Amino acid sequence: MDENQLFRAMQNHDAVVSTLGPREVFKPSSMLHDSAVATARAMNRAGVKRLVVLSAAAHFPGFLNGIASFIMRNHMRDSRAMEAIVQATGLDWTIARPPRLTQEDYATYRSRENAAPRMGFSVSRKAVAAFMLEAIEQEKHFHQIVGIAK
Repeated sequence: MDENQLFRAMQNHDAVVSTLGPREVFKPSSMLHDSAVATARAMNRAGVKRLVVLSAAAHFPGFLNGIASFIMRNHMRDSRAMEAIVQATGLDWTIARPPRLTQEDYATYRSRENAAPRMGFSVSRKAVAAFMLEAIEQEKHFHQIVGIAK
């Protein structure tokens, strides 16, 4: 969350990928919000325009997502605040919203802009990483929130 350290780390890079998440989703925190503020400021100073961030599928509408959002309300509040910061920047951002993350060993995924893929209840961390890197390399999903699932 240190803007100056982030600025130094971003020198001579083309993009930033943020996969931050809380250790405990039930405790109040502003880590995601504060990190987004520091990251956006550092990126602007460093001249880096491309940002891909990890969020949560529970932000999409739906009964099950509503339950998850209620149960993890502290994390969801912080995640929403992070998304608002990211969207308000002048950066070329993409927000990735996966459902439950698993340790499975596959990199394939389904994605859908502005919605969760149908019947997508989980996705591997490896697949989320593949999506994030492909979004950067293929210059896709600028200014989009994208649902990702298995």
